[in-house]
Amino acid sequence: MGKRQHQSDKLYLTTKEWSLFYGGKKSNKDEKAGFRRLPFDCCSLSFQPFEHPLCTLEGMVFDIMNIVPYLKQFGHNPINGEPLDARSLIKLNFHKNSEGQYHCPVTYKVFTENTHIVALRSTGNVYCMEALEQLCFKPKNLRDLITDEPFTRKDVITIQDPSNLDKFNISKFHHLKKDIKIVDEEEEAAKKHPQYHLKKINAETRDILNELDSTYKAPEKVKAKEEAADSLNAAHYSTGMVAAGFTSTAMEPQTKHEAAIIDEDVLRYGKVKKKGYVRLLTNLGQINIELHCDMVPKTCENFIKLCGNGYYRGLLFHRSIKNFMIQGGDPTGTGNGGESSWGEPFKDEFKPNLTHSGRGVLSMANSGPNTNKSQFFISYRSCRHLDGKHTVFGRVVGGLDVLSLMEKIVTDAKDRPTKEICIENTQVFVNPYDEADEQLAAEREKNRQQDEDKKKAVKANVKAVDSKPKIYKAGVGKYINTQQTPSRSEDETVPSKKKLKQTQGFGDFSGW
Repeated sequence: MGKRQHQSDKLYLTTKEWSLFYGGKKSNKDEKAGFRRLPFDCCSLSFQPFEHPLCTLEGMVFDIMNIVPYLKQFGHNPINGEPLDARSLIKLNFHKNSEGQYHCPVTYKVFTENTHIVALRSTGNVYCMEALEQLCFKPKNLRDLITDEPFTRKDVITIQDPSNLDKFNISKFHHLKKDIKIVDEEEEAAKKHPQYHLKKINAETRDILNELDSTYKAPEKVKAKEEAADSLNAAHYSTGMVAAGFTSTAMEPQTKHEAAIIDEDVLRYGKVKKKGYVRLLTNLGQINIELHCDMVPKTCENFIKLCGNGYYRGLLFHRSIKNFMIQGGDPTGTGNGGESSWGEPFKDEFKPNLTHSGRGVLSMANSGPNTNKSQFFISYRSCRHLDGKHTVFGRVVGGLDVLSLMEKIVTDAKDRPTKEICIENTQVFVNPYDEADEQLAAEREKNRQQDEDKKKAVKANVKAVDSKPKIYKAGVGKYINTQQTPSRSEDETVPSKKKLKQTQGFGDFSGW
């Protein structure tokens, strides 16, 4: 009984009660919780049963196939991190019984986790401590029990002591804490092979993989050419790689803004201001065509290139529909072939002022949006329903009578002319793209010359600045030209400034 008998009866848990009784972080850490024991017959480096054991003077056992490469590469003890020489390691001679278990060669007791195991430094023979105490230490006969070689107490190396198992604690090993591993070149090379991680495969799969290894050739990596922006193709906006590297972890960070490069075709097409003119020489006559290069530059360039390299030479007009159009430009003559001058289909170019109005309109034939290749057609009459579906890029300016002869030829059920209409040759009269290329080359040469002149001027200014000043005399003030600096004569006197009397107060207010 007393005043403080109910002092500990609180409606809340104190810090001490929470940490000691009811949970929470305990102040006294259990050291045995992180203990992981390594068996005595395992290598302390690979954690696998050893075949050719070696040990240090402290009794740490390794396999010769693991410790020698480790010491050559790192040169320290993998258990405690201290320097270790391979010549200081001692070869151990373990003995096995008929069942393949390690045992003492004198007492024939099988070694277990509770056996005190020792080795002699001079011979490397391994015994149990009980045999040495009974046959060597008590009778004071310090000789090896097998080879009869003398030894001292300092030559006894403890391999396993059941009362002290700190050296078997795997969690304290130096090479595990630092994550030090031996890099095997052969194994690393084998890991790169796709079949390294395959455990079981059937015979068919193995044959397929072997055939694939013998026949497969990896595609050659083509390095993209890094183009530098100049004054003509430099855009007013950047590539955006700085922002991409800042916000994305998959992109390499960049700290320098670079101007985006405008496509070369955009620059070239911007210089094209003229029409193009081409002549088709057919077996029925000549057809002169005007091309709208200033409005649909890519389509017209494709047609001019194909005409210039003779792609259309010898091709037939494979389709003709009276009061509609005549189509050609297919090397196969089926309406399914043909390639553009770049080898790939290109996009449509629709203009509101270029329509299928009137006779003799030249337009591209395609199999859908953005599938233009080499086929084209010439209209016999207006066909406005094709606007927005086929790119109009020219018109017939000469040879409408030849177009009328084509329309009069009879066709079969598949709209194929019964009489061949062939393009014998093509002629390019005006190619505005060559002029645009020459103009771009001239501008680039002019800009390059201006840059060189600027660099020469900067170098000249640097040389002028770096040149040493002129010396006028020896001694102090040798860089001052006394002949140019005006000197005051003795008669000239410097007028003295009158000191103004400082008055206090307002005065007579005459200055207000």
